[in-house]
Amino acid sequence: MHTLPPKGFLLLEDGTLFLGRLVGPTLPTVAEVVFTTNMTGYQEVFTDPSYRGQIVVMTATEIGNYGVNADDPESAKPQVAGIVVRELSAAYSNWRATGGLPEWLVEHSVPALTEVDTRRLTKHLRSRGVMRGVISLGDEPTRETLAALDACPSMKGLDLATVVSTRAAYAVGDATAPFHVVAFDYGIKRNILRLLEAHACHVTVVPSNTSSSEVMALRPDGVFLSNGPGDPDAVTYAPETIRSIAAHQVPMFGICLGHQLIGLSYGGRTTKMPYGHRGGNQPVKELATGKVFITAQNHGFAVAGSADGVDGAPDLAVTHLNLNDGTVEGLRHRSLPVFAVQYHPEAAPGPHDAVPLFDQFLTAMRARRAKASQTLDS
Repeated sequence: MHTLPPKGFLLLEDGTLFLGRLVGPTLPTVAEVVFTTNMTGYQEVFTDPSYRGQIVVMTATEIGNYGVNADDPESAKPQVAGIVVRELSAAYSNWRATGGLPEWLVEHSVPALTEVDTRRLTKHLRSRGVMRGVISLGDEPTRETLAALDACPSMKGLDLATVVSTRAAYAVGDATAPFHVVAFDYGIKRNILRLLEAHACHVTVVPSNTSSSEVMALRPDGVFLSNGPGDPDAVTYAPETIRSIAAHQVPMFGICLGHQLIGLSYGGRTTKMPYGHRGGNQPVKELATGKVFITAQNHGFAVAGSADGVDGAPDLAVTHLNLNDGTVEGLRHRSLPVFAVQYHPEAAPGPHDAVPLFDQFLTAMRARRAKASQTLDS
């Protein structure tokens, strides 16, 4: 006889209560509550370090129907604090699957609140903005639950990049590959490393707080600034390092948090968005060509600016804009080989429209090498 999971609930900080059934840990779990519009790729979402410290609401109605496997995770373990779904599938069917999603979540102590009206919840977050919440056992909050929610820190001002970053440098790819990239790990996704490797690069992944002198000692052909969680303003050690490396004319490519840090490095500022961009269907316009890309995104902060430029950063040109809300989606330094995008061109989960950005990074590294060769010849 099938036993139903116990009753559970999600309480938002504005007092709104959503009832469901709780799979996994029953202790109160507190975090910022956000939603993603991804239809597939739930395993990539749950293991993306950019979701660290967040409870993720899945807008797709059924989650778990193709199970889990060993190839799709973007990091070594789930990064989400919890998930909220309409239906968590107990059965799965896929030739790549090695197990079921509910069992995988329980194994990794990730609470899943199921049988929730996720449409109502998503509309609430979209109209009121993302906010802190608590998942707990029962059908009404207790004094303990309310205390846990009250103690939950705001995402604004939170440095989570340092928390998720690797503690020691490590190498990825064939050491004989033509180009050497040093990648700052602010919460790097595995598929970024796969694509760099596929673009003739071997990569040295370094901790987020690695100094510019340490990076330059590795003699990189290019430097990559990764995605990551938390408030970019709280990663106070990054801007000086970024400016110092870029001053050596080393090609630099930033994604997501890396994009925001480049904005901050040259005088810009970031703002917390009402509900952010999370999903695989964000339309982005490339200003130079007028082309529109459908992109995968996961961020709650944005670089302040418009098509005319970045507020307070005259050295940066805006290259891409979001067509839904006009937020800045791409940056380029006017005189240095530095560029960045807010979206995720590595595209797992999501569309592949923006993968050629890795070719652009490769072109910049080739140009620097050719220039160095000409200097030696002369």
